[in-house]
Amino acid sequence: MTKLNIGDQAPEFTFPNQDGKDISLSQFEGKPIVLYFYPKDDSPVCTKEACEFRDKYQKFIEAGADVIGVSQDDTKSHYKFTSKYSLPFTLLSDKGGKLAKLYGVGKTAFILPGRTTFILDKNHKIALIHSSQFNSHSHIEESLKVIESLKNK
Repeated sequence: MTKLNIGDQAPEFTFPNQDGKDISLSQFEGKPIVLYFYPKDDSPVCTKEACEFRDKYQKFIEAGADVIGVSQDDTKSHYKFTSKYSLPFTLLSDKGGKLAKLYGVGKTAFILPGRTTFILDKNHKIALIHSSQFNSHSHIEESLKVIESLKNK
């Protein structure tokens, strides 16, 4: 598994979103990205995290960034999850965990997919790596602070 560090170039990817459309990192060229990996659609902590990203999404947009969530759930599950909670951002289906491995997102207790957030600057270099399996709130607050700090760079 790859171990990424702050300052590294984020690996390029192409994966299907909740609508089955392929999304690539390069489509967001020149734009900071919050790329957050989470374990499971509709689970309590993941739902709380997604809804908080939803509630603060406008702040991310105003800071010039976009939000992309990633889990191993399929596109149909993502579609239901985004519809149920009115999530305005992209969710990518990482069946088999290839994208998680590419970004070095491991599993907790060898079974539960990790909860890790990467902040990518406008050149898609990693500006922050934040991991906390059970504290979803810290991901959003930390992400917003870093995105705000990148706004003038």
